[in-house]
Amino acid sequence: MPAKAEEVVFSAEIRRSKKMSDNQLLEVIERYLNGEMKADERKKFELLRKENAEVDGKVVEHKLFTNLLKQYGERVELESRLNAIHDEIDVHTLKENLMVHPVWIVQLWRNHHSKISVAASVAIFAVLSALLFTGKLNNNDSSKIVELKNKVDRLDRSNTNLSRSINAIKSEKGKPVADRYSASATGFAITSGGLIATNYHVVDGVNAVSVQSASGITYKAEVLYSEPQHDIAILKITDKSFEPLGTIPYTFKRAESNLAEQISTYGYPDGYPAYVPGSLSSLFGQNGDTLHYKVTMPINPGNSGGPLWDSKGNVIGITDSKEAHIEGEHFAIKAKYLLDAIKNIPADSLDSKIVLSKKNTLAGLTEAQKAAKAKNFVFMVKVY
Repeated sequence: MPAKAEEVVFSAEIRRSKKMSDNQLLEVIERYLNGEMKADERKKFELLRKENAEVDGKVVEHKLFTNLLKQYGERVELESRLNAIHDEIDVHTLKENLMVHPVWIVQLWRNHHSKISVAASVAIFAVLSALLFTGKLNNNDSSKIVELKNKVDRLDRSNTNLSRSINAIKSEKGKPVADRYSASATGFAITSGGLIATNYHVVDGVNAVSVQSASGITYKAEVLYSEPQHDIAILKITDKSFEPLGTIPYTFKRAESNLAEQISTYGYPDGYPAYVPGSLSSLFGQNGDTLHYKVTMPINPGNSGGPLWDSKGNVIGITDSKEAHIEGEHFAIKAKYLLDAIKNIPADSLDSKIVLSKKNTLAGLTEAQKAAKAKNFVFMVKVY
């Protein structure tokens, strides 16, 4: 506590002239409530409280605020012990600020306490507490998010089996390869040269990756770049037998799409290709997060990382996850985050500058024609 606060003399003259600043008064109140005053100083301050209703009101107000903050901190600490908060939920940062940096909160109160009523403060913290304890911010409630990676064969991670699995990632042009993988998902081409977009949770912690084309050819690949906070990963096909795909038939839309727009995706649920239509049911994800769209369409494990097209064939997102216990409600990462990730790929990790397709040849086609044309640019992602 600053030395000036310790030297404050509560004389009648100072009380009448009101020369004590708000910050000085709050510092004195904190010392008073924390029991840091000497006996004579405490006695003078208590006399000041009796004689000055405004000072007494500030003491009551500050005590209420600090008690409320303490109670909220205790609730948050209890909640953190019971549940693992999802990394993408902003309340995690809020909890750290409240618990680790309480001075920031006190400073905020000092600067704005005259504009914030006690009733408003109570309401704000009550809402946050209610959200925590009713499960709105809980990762284990009835609206739990489920990743759409398809676990198909859990491998024994011994050195022998690991070596066998990695060696199985081979390609033989014109022939499908039978290999043993632990999970599968979907990815789609962003360049004809072999850069593939998928979800980060698909490749997180894996030992090796491959991609399989619509014709059944499997190619070795590697994770070129990832953004875990946005659940985006960019793969690079490294197989020497891989040949360029040709012009990408779709473009990428950065602008936000329209509510209720007709959409579609192509992916590999359960290891088999499937084209699925649907609609854009919300411009926000769970609890209003702005990273995702909510989509209504019947997709399943294995669809993670698939392209989400609008009615004109523009990629507007990447299929990502689903809401447990609610059939047909799924989420997709907005395309603008994919475009940002592509832009963030370090130049020294690329063979050449990335040039995205600027011509959409899916527009105007029937759904069957779209599926037939797009399938050669969508891959099954296998992880080992």
